[in-house]
Amino acid sequence: MKAILITCTFLLLTLTGRSQAKDPIEHNWYNEEQTAKIQIYKEKDGKFYGKIVWLKVPNIDSKPKIDNHNPEPAHRNDPILGLLLLKHFQKHGENKYDNGTVYDPRNGKTYSCDVTRKNNTIEVRGYVGISMFGKTTTWTIAD
Repeated sequence: MKAILITCTFLLLTLTGRSQAKDPIEHNWYNEEQTAKIQIYKEKDGKFYGKIVWLKVPNIDSKPKIDNHNPEPAHRNDPILGLLLLKHFQKHGENKYDNGTVYDPRNGKTYSCDVTRKNNTIEVRGYVGISMFGKTTTWTIAD
């Protein structure tokens, strides 16, 4: 009986550990200019998101940088630090994450986006309409 209890406990711990394994994209990443770190994480909905967790220059005139180009006036005073940039990415295959969006606080626009992981870098491709007409930036792992 004791052996069965130990075996069941071991199996439960093993299964719990596997379900909590991090995806290789779940890290902090420097943007291409290395002016920000974006934390990519998996939410309970099974999709991946990314938020700004560090800024090289977090303040302007001793005040936090704000999202002053946001298309929604109610959010133009939201701080850039903590801003959700990447939303709703689904993993397809080993290294591909797609069907998401990326928000650019420099111009207040949101683009369709695909992300491809390549070892310690990710290629973030934002586009309007079809991927062919877009721009790719390369982010490097920060942690």
